[in-house]
Amino acid sequence: MWARRTRVLVLGAVLTLGLLATVLLQSPAPTQTVDELMASPDRHIDEEIALRGEVRDGTIDNSTMTFVLEGASSSITVRFTDAMVSNGLDDNRTVYAEGTLLYENGVYVLEAEVIKTSCPSKYEEEASTEQ
Repeated sequence: MWARRTRVLVLGAVLTLGLLATVLLQSPAPTQTVDELMASPDRHIDEEIALRGEVRDGTIDNSTMTFVLEGASSSITVRFTDAMVSNGLDDNRTVYAEGTLLYENGVYVLEAEVIKTSCPSKYEEEASTEQ
């Protein structure tokens, strides 16, 4: 049979290849802006996407668990019913949302699984101490 050293090397190689394959096959989608996505949204329907934009003022609705994410010229509704939402989801906040793009009743909707917000408090504190 094989020597102990050979078995350990073969096992290490198999584990390394398995880990490498997992990383390559599950690479995250590149983050898009709302404007980039809405330039050709039909190509991404029913796909996992990562999106970056700003929460439109006054659109967070906790009863329907939705808000509007906007770019410079386009916007999209984000539904966060089952999403992991970081603290600080608020109006005019820059948001990273990850989920599936859907087309429902003539409207594009991002069914979010993860929502991350920026943390302006640390930047505001730095700005106030610099003055």
